[in-house]
Amino acid sequence: MTAALCVGLAAFSLFLATIGKSPVEFYGLVYKAGFGTSFSWANTLSRTAPLLLAALCVALPARLGLIVIGGEGAIVLGGVAAGAVAMAAPGLPGGVGIALMAAAAALIGGAWIGAIGLLRYKRGVNETIASLLMAYIALALMNHLVEGPLRDPASLNKPSTAPLPEGFRIGDLPGLDVHWGLAVGVLGCVIAWALMERTRWGFAARIIGGNLRAAQVQGLPVGRLLFCWTALGGAFAGLAGMMEVAAVHGSANASLAAGYGYTGILVAFLARQNMLAIIPVAILLAGFEAANGLTQRRMDLPDATVLVLQGFVFIAILASETFYGRFKMFQPDRWSRS
Repeated sequence: MTAALCVGLAAFSLFLATIGKSPVEFYGLVYKAGFGTSFSWANTLSRTAPLLLAALCVALPARLGLIVIGGEGAIVLGGVAAGAVAMAAPGLPGGVGIALMAAAAALIGGAWIGAIGLLRYKRGVNETIASLLMAYIALALMNHLVEGPLRDPASLNKPSTAPLPEGFRIGDLPGLDVHWGLAVGVLGCVIAWALMERTRWGFAARIIGGNLRAAQVQGLPVGRLLFCWTALGGAFAGLAGMMEVAAVHGSANASLAAGYGYTGILVAFLARQNMLAIIPVAILLAGFEAANGLTQRRMDLPDATVLVLQGFVFIAILASETFYGRFKMFQPDRWSRS
């Protein structure tokens, strides 16, 4: 994956050169804005928090052989669920309110993505297409709710739910200008890794991902496992939405659709669905996204430049997966036998 990342970055450098922009200046600005100062690190790590949880929504189902790319839907619905809970019970103690918001977000996110695993098992519905279509449905549902039944009358230009009570807001980590969502994301990656690599349920999931027919012959509850693992991925994505509402936006609104669910796809694939490797990869891509504004101002580049960069990297990853092991020089056991 490191080679694929380097190839993608090199291809993007050629693209910049063809439009008359300096790749050296671009990557210098990326480093400065994403990692060059303490403020840059704080900005990058704040963006890392939702990416960690969004990537888990892709990585967990992928270990069972499912390509789920609709985590954006679980994120926005998780955020709306959190905002609705805060509106329904504003008088609760802060800790109780935050716990209920997290539970509601995880529940709705888990149900939304878990339904995709169930459709795949029961009806043979392609999970990639289903998850993408359901993400669009989720965005439409979010817009309907925040502009209609859940709208705060005081939100005029930007429809939103009512602002969260102060006790429901999530603060920063001690000594850092980064909210607690980062710690939740890192803890989520560790828990997901332990469940997948150190439990019998994780072993059963890996068997399904390796050979579905063999799992069925062994009598494994394939349908239940598909639903539970996809639901767990969706629950993590729902938590990402809740963290964005409670730590960043202060209410549920259209800003929840920030594209974290789609960037999480790239993070998961770069990490090769390794839950612990997701952490450094998410930090790297969050740094790229943090530099978007600076590259726009300094180099007069369009807003979608970082998305183009991500596209180059994603194509390189797909190519590496396609050709991996097809040529002798790339076969993993060639050097071990020499």
